[in-house]
This record gives sequence, C-alpha cells and structure tokens, in this order.
Amino acid sequence: MIGLALGVVVMIVVLSVMNGFDHEMRTRVLGMVPHATIESTEPINDWQSLATKVKQNPQVTAVAPFTQMQGLLTNNGQVSKVLLNAIDPALERNVSIIDNFMKQGKLDDLTPGSFGIVIGDKAATKLGVGIGDKVTFVAPEVSLTPAGMFPRMKRFTVVGIFHVGAGELDGYLGVTNLQDLAKMHRWKPDQVQGIRLKFDDLFQAPRVAWNIAQQLGEDHYYARDWTRTHGNLYQAIRMEKAMIGLLLLLIVAVAAFNIISTLVMVVNDKKGDIAILRTLGATPGTIMRTFMVQGTVIGVVGTAIGAVVGIFAALNVSAAISALEGLIGHKFLNADVYFIDYLPSQVQSQDVIMVCAAALVLSFLATLYPAWRAARTQPAEALRYE
Repeated sequence: MIGLALGVVVMIVVLSVMNGFDHEMRTRVLGMVPHATIESTEPINDWQSLATKVKQNPQVTAVAPFTQMQGLLTNNGQVSKVLLNAIDPALERNVSIIDNFMKQGKLDDLTPGSFGIVIGDKAATKLGVGIGDKVTFVAPEVSLTPAGMFPRMKRFTVVGIFHVGAGELDGYLGVTNLQDLAKMHRWKPDQVQGIRLKFDDLFQAPRVAWNIAQQLGEDHYYARDWTRTHGNLYQAIRMEKAMIGLLLLLIVAVAAFNIISTLVMVVNDKKGDIAILRTLGATPGTIMRTFMVQGTVIGVVGTAIGAVVGIFAALNVSAAISALEGLIGHKFLNADVYFIDYLPSQVQSQDVIMVCAAALVLSFLATLYPAWRAARTQPAEALRYE
C-alpha cells in the first residue's frame, strides 16, 4: 500500500508542476507577448482603418498598434540589451497583461513627447536605476554628421518598473510611447510598424493571423505569431509532461509488482489452508476471487491514500519550495535559465483521475497471476506433508 501510495503521490505532484509551467507559460509569458501581429515592410500610416478590418474577424478580441526597436540601455557604465516596444497605453491593456505586474509607476505615465520608459525590475537592478532616473537608449544605427558617423542615442526617463517573473521579459523588454519611438525611427507621429492581435484561443493564432494577412494582401502585409518566438518552449513543456508522466508510471508499475510478489508469498504460505477450503467445497473460482479481492483492496487503499496526499502536496508544493529557498538562501529556478523564477503548480482533475485509474488497473492486473496460482492448488498435493 505504501509503495503504491508513494507512486501515486509522485505522479500527481510532478504532473501538477508540469501543468503549472504550462499554465504560467500561457497566462504570463504569452499574456505579455503578442498572440500575433500584422506588419508591413513599410511604416503603416492609417493603422486605425487596418485595425477595423482585422476586428471583423470573430476570433480577434482586441487590437493595438505597436512599433519595436532593438538596442542598448546604458547608465553609469552599465549596459543592458533591450527590445523597445512602443505602445498606446490606452489600447495596450486590451491585448497585454503588463498592467497586472507593475511594481512602480503606471503605463499612463508614457505620455507623448516625454520619452518615458517602463522596464523590468531585472533590467532596472542591472542598470542601477529607479523611478525618475535617466537611461540612454543606443539604437543599432548611425547618424551621418559633418563630424562623421555617430550612433543614434536618446535619453529616456524611467517612469515605471514591472515584474513578470520571467527573466526574458524582466531583463530585456522596455515599453515606451508610440510617438516617441516614431521620432527615433524618423517617422511621422501617427506611423506604426504594425498591429498586435489578441485571440480568444491563442492556439488558433497561427492559422487565423495568416488568413487575415492573406485577405489584407500578402504583398503589403505579413503575419507573425507566438509560435515563432515561444512555440519551441511551449512544445517542450507539453512533450516533457507526456514523457515524465510515462516514466513515472513505471513507479506505479513497480508498486504493482510488489502486489504480485506479496500475493505469491501469501499463496505459498497458505497452501495448506487453500487445500482445506477446497476439500470443504470451495471452487477454484472462489479461491481466485478471494486473492483478487485481497490484491484489489491493497490497490484501492494505496491509491486512495496516494491521491489524498498527492493533491495536498501538489496544492502546497509552491509555498513549500519558496519557504525552503528562503531557509537555505538558494534559488532553485533561476530566471536566467528558466522562463519563470518560481515553481508553479496546478492540480487538474483529469490528471488525478488518470493517475488513480492507472494505479487501480495495474494493481488489479497484478492480482491475476497469484490468484490463478492459488486456484490451481491441488488439495492432495498440498496436504501430503501436513
């Protein structure tokens, strides 16, 4: 029972943690990055009419303009790479959850002409800046002047700091106003790079975004979606869950094998008793059912204990790991390596049902051979030396 219970506990906890990674990936990381974008090779002048056309698709729930530029942020000799994402603060919260993770400041402080910037807390720590401090953005382009070629630079004021818990976003994403970045690109104030789309079902984003780009005219517009930027990571999580679940099922199989060995020893020990029952009229079927019931009871009780303990452990594993990290002063998940810096867990009823069903089936199958051996006991042979 203990062996089976441990196997069930481990499976439920590990699958819940994998579900947690899957959920955090979908809600946090994919809530910050675009589900899909419609872009053009040239600056888009009238993005409002383009957004109106795109919103006619029933699967598109929200649209917002954006412009991007990669570069470096510097302050007092410290340098950090950055993907500068220019937004309209009023529309961005319709397609992004960044508002939920603001530690200081707010998106509304990104007013046109102020050259304000919102950065992640990891980048802020690396640069040694806080609210109101100045950082210099260095664009990967040069300006030609009578004195020669100089890199294009602009001073930004830090007006907000966010923390998502994902190192990729907290360290490398910056947010500014659309008109400010348009000036950096030397565009007109109302020109944008593209529009960002949010879907009801993000898994439909690749197909729907491509169809929208086709309808708009593939000679002028093209689509990009989250599967190109984070798809490999998401698929890796899904595959790892399947493979780890399959491997952990072997733990339950080992526990079921213990049921076989236990019942085989019981059969050998009780041969004389079985023979006496046979002489009193017990049929082979009765003997077989007796041992099958015994093994099944072991499986049911072990699985029930494992399910209760496993659900409790899965619901509290995040807090337990966080407390352990605080106690020993070591971070198990580093945001530089993993896409989040904490251990998530999400218990799903279908996983618990699947694990319990697998454990019960394996424990039932484990009773068949010992019960069959017990049913084949011959009374005369078993009682010969009694």
